[in-house]
Amino acid sequence: MQLETPSATIEHSARTVFPILIAIGFSHLLNDTIQSLIPAIYPIVKESFHLTFAQVGLITLTFQMTASLLQPVVGFYTDRNPKPFSLAIGMSFTLFGLICLAFASGFPWLLFSVGLVGLGSSIFHPESSRIAYMASGGRHGFAQSLFQVGGNAGSAIGPLCAALIIAGHGQRNILWFSLAAIVGIAVLYKVGQWYQTHHHRIVGATKHPLRNASLSSTKIAMSLFILIALIFSKYFYLTSLTSYYTFYLIHTFHVSVASAQVHLFLFLFAVAAGTFIGGPLGDRFGRKYVIWISILGVSPFTIALPYANLMWTSILTVPIGVILASAFSAILVYAQNLLPGKIGMVAGLFFGLAFGMAGIGSAILGKLADLTSISYVFHVCSYLPLIGLLTGFLPNIEISGDISQEE
Repeated sequence: MQLETPSATIEHSARTVFPILIAIGFSHLLNDTIQSLIPAIYPIVKESFHLTFAQVGLITLTFQMTASLLQPVVGFYTDRNPKPFSLAIGMSFTLFGLICLAFASGFPWLLFSVGLVGLGSSIFHPESSRIAYMASGGRHGFAQSLFQVGGNAGSAIGPLCAALIIAGHGQRNILWFSLAAIVGIAVLYKVGQWYQTHHHRIVGATKHPLRNASLSSTKIAMSLFILIALIFSKYFYLTSLTSYYTFYLIHTFHVSVASAQVHLFLFLFAVAAGTFIGGPLGDRFGRKYVIWISILGVSPFTIALPYANLMWTSILTVPIGVILASAFSAILVYAQNLLPGKIGMVAGLFFGLAFGMAGIGSAILGKLADLTSISYVFHVCSYLPLIGLLTGFLPNIEISGDISQEE
């Protein structure tokens, strides 16, 4: 990765830096591939260490706590104390966690290992989002989408890699994934060098006299509450599909496990496509409009889904995945425009909420399915996108206040 000279930096400060965006997107792929190993190896460690389901749940809780709750703390700290090489340090925690996981000899070591991986993730996400903001050249939605697509790809290929490399070969084969962490450290070190040289990009951006600074603190707080409610709606519904869609298909239509997995892959592919297109659409047409369409606009499809036959169920999940997944980039950048001086903290808060809501949603919906039925869960969740009506209360800040229009 070639670094620009200071004079070139000043001249091209408003340009999108694609090598940096590709680097953090690739690093996101590596990070989320490693993260997705944790649930993928549950059958192995449960059998090896004779764990109960409650202990497996504690492993998930430990990872989710370190990977989600620490993210806004990391973002808040680095907003005030920029650390250009924190990304490489975070990936080093992940590497150490993988090594410990490969050689873990008991349940406490398993918890310690996944906690380290979670800590690495909690450093990676807010800081990488800040880098995407810096390198966007004003195309903040596009940059966030490109960054997030890497994570989606990593989450998809991680379980496949685990099946090929770890399943049937033993716990020590986790060490092979340390190579991904080492590559990630090398890439993120180069990104840190660029960050160190170009920190003025984000300093200058956050000092713009944005007009949305005239919003009262009450209005900003209300807007953040609405955005958090939208994150709740999005991730609870996505969890109902990512965690329980295969069970729904098997229970309702009596399809085979392999057929259900094909349907799930189709949905996940649609989610990846929606993640990528949502950011550029927000840059072009305004993020509030994208939020409107992606949360509330998906409701006709979600409400129809529980009443559809197998063919229409498969068809409906494509627009559901595309439309709903397009929301996150728009929500994140909108929130960063509300609080332009707290880019890292906002990224950490919303990435942390996304992690947390997905974990909590999976547990709650699983319990509801046990008490009722998987079909009932899908009927209840189908109305969650109606929470998108709250978008109407968000202030119109982008025409006058979007940083991208002032650069």
